[in-house]
Amino acid sequence: MSVAQANTVIMKKLLIFSVAMFGFGFALVPFYEKICEVAGINNLLQADTLTENVQVDTSRWLTVELDANTRGLPWQFKPMQSSVRIHPGELVQVMYEVRNNSDREVVGQAIPSYSPQLLAKHLKKLECFCFSKQVLKPNEVRQMPVQFMIEPGLPNDVSVMTISYTFFALNSDSPVTDTVSKAKPI
Repeated sequence: MSVAQANTVIMKKLLIFSVAMFGFGFALVPFYEKICEVAGINNLLQADTLTENVQVDTSRWLTVELDANTRGLPWQFKPMQSSVRIHPGELVQVMYEVRNNSDREVVGQAIPSYSPQLLAKHLKKLECFCFSKQVLKPNEVRQMPVQFMIEPGLPNDVSVMTISYTFFALNSDSPVTDTVSKAKPI
């Protein structure tokens, strides 16, 4: 086999391989969505369908109290408003503010908690700083949104609830997911 023939064979193999990898890249998106659906992981790609299929119950009001705490961090963390009054099924956005009071970069992760506990089944978050780690530079101040909806299926005897976030310190050498694009620096 001549060098020209060998090069042609290799070029054909590389072309087939490139087309196969391109197709594999497209196949990963539905595969990823299915894995998230089966695993129960919050799939943000389906956020639009979540709010489209829900009727707002205007006959009922809910009061959502907002709480913020830190553990082991030199941060100030607070909601921009202490509570919000909403209808079940209504899409709401609230803002939290976090300030790094230290002279070093600090990594933290927020963990949510709910009261009453059954709220966790009826609360659907579309956007939240709690989905990933947050890195704050020295003396940085950031406003971070939480976009959520409480399903109309919440029992009628529940009208006041609390959503609380607690930021915990993380090691700065652990891998960080970049979600700062959702937050607005001040």
